[in-house]
Amino acid sequence: MIVVTGATGNVGRALVATLIRTGETVTAVARHIGEEDVPPGVRAVAADLGAPRSLAPALEGAKALFLLVAGEDPVDILRQAAAAGVGKVVLLSSQGAGTRPDAYAHAARFEAAVAESGLPFTVLRSGGLASNALAWAEPVRRHRIAAAPFADVALPFIDPDDVAAVAATVLREAGHDGATYTLTGPEPTTPRQRAAAIAAALGEPVTFVEQSREDAYAEMARFLPAAVAEATLAVLGAPTPEEQAVGTDVARLLGRPASPFSAWAVRNVAAFR
Repeated sequence: MIVVTGATGNVGRALVATLIRTGETVTAVARHIGEEDVPPGVRAVAADLGAPRSLAPALEGAKALFLLVAGEDPVDILRQAAAAGVGKVVLLSSQGAGTRPDAYAHAARFEAAVAESGLPFTVLRSGGLASNALAWAEPVRRHRIAAAPFADVALPFIDPDDVAAVAATVLREAGHDGATYTLTGPEPTTPRQRAAAIAAALGEPVTFVEQSREDAYAEMARFLPAAVAEATLAVLGAPTPEEQAVGTDVARLLGRPASPFSAWAVRNVAAFR
């Protein structure tokens, strides 16, 4: 049995579906989850990574754990996993843990805890997710407008379904213990280009508006801690060469190229109608 934390999120939901298609038994975990939130045959367990002991019922009989960087005590989470006999941990971290470890100290701390846990582990460092564009869903639906800072700075955003596919591969296969994989899309795209891809999927014009850094920070600070908002804007506005590079791990692990942002936009066009 494989335990998937964050099972109602963009990556977790896709991972649960992928694992079920491959015949795995899955327990789906989120803070607020019920049987209505998961495919038939999946066990849903409400638990909070911020309260590690709440994970105990979900971990019973687990052979592997897909873990998000969430909560404050990765050591206690991993102790719960070890006590339950979990044989492998796959951590979904951030590329920033490698490129900006000070700014992404929380993710870096989770990576260190997993490496020191004594459990077999693999770390997946994800670049920006294509699903971040869902922040444009309401303004595109209402006004056909998409706003973002740094209009022409390109980053290789990755389809969350590709992150899920890599996670499923690593969870199910041997040979990945101790590895750290960097997950990116197949090409860098700019916010302006991503808005154009959504317009193409809709078959209607979408006006792109470039925000100032100050306006973007004010918007992010409404739902992100100040330090996280600053780090996010640093990546979006002044990425390092490593953050702009297209990685090879997705194609190598999946045996196919990563999906382009345009494909994500077509698949999710209903959110913008």
